[in-house]
Amino acid sequence: MIDFSHARTPSQSLQEYGRGLAGGLIFSMPLLFTMEVWWAGFILHPLRILLYVLATFCLLLMYNRFVGLRKDASFLEVVIDSVEEMGIGILVAAVVLWITDRLNLQMTATEIGGKIIMEAMTVAIGVSVGTAQLGAPDDGDDGVAGDREGERRKAYLPQTSIALCGAVLFAANIAPTDEIGVIAMESAPWKLLLMVGCGLGLSSLILHFTDFRGAAAHTLTDTVCLKARGVTTTYAVALVAAISALWFFGKLDGQPAPLVTAMTVVLSVPAALGASAGRFLLQTGGSAGKDDPS
Repeated sequence: MIDFSHARTPSQSLQEYGRGLAGGLIFSMPLLFTMEVWWAGFILHPLRILLYVLATFCLLLMYNRFVGLRKDASFLEVVIDSVEEMGIGILVAAVVLWITDRLNLQMTATEIGGKIIMEAMTVAIGVSVGTAQLGAPDDGDDGVAGDREGERRKAYLPQTSIALCGAVLFAANIAPTDEIGVIAMESAPWKLLLMVGCGLGLSSLILHFTDFRGAAAHTLTDTVCLKARGVTTTYAVALVAAISALWFFGKLDGQPAPLVTAMTVVLSVPAALGASAGRFLLQTGGSAGKDDPS
């Protein structure tokens, strides 16, 4: 029998599911109404879809571990929470696609399953965020964000992981669209360099100059080197999220290397916004004021 660290009453469970449902819809609504994502569900190879599921599950594990409501939760509880969130994501995606007439009995099981899974993964991340951030603080127990001052220097990896979650949420909403490819093909090289500068500038602005809510609690500003590390890490995470999202949605298939690079740079701008601003928004609900910087 599993000994859970935090027992929930039925009403508390329903409240958490409600927050998760709201968060899932808030973060995924654009994707649920994006035609390119519907197509990706039955065009992409099943192996790529499986990798998309595994990558999403890893993101859920990281988010639930580092920003979950309960810092004393065991790894098994984190896994169970992540599986629940994926299940809710699948259910929500299926219902929305059915209501909007994107699913019907004339479709093959492969097409139905592919559409649901491609939509459900972003919904699942939204469910996780909504469950943790849209409710009231849980008696100050804010995942590892509530750890003592002596652990502050160990926060680099958790904060990088959370930045990746934010970057993916932003990038995944734009990556399936054809506009990224159009912008990449029509942009001159100097414009692409300007976009790189914009990505780095946005990251620096949000992390260190705007006093963004949660920035003081989650960034290291002791030295110029630490500031520079934070900015470069954030933009690197944005690039990883951008190229991964483009690949998962099949936008890089058969494309020449220069166009792949250009598309990655174009998408890295919103991804950088997600990796910096989104990183704070994903964990300020219960941890504002905590000293857990990176």
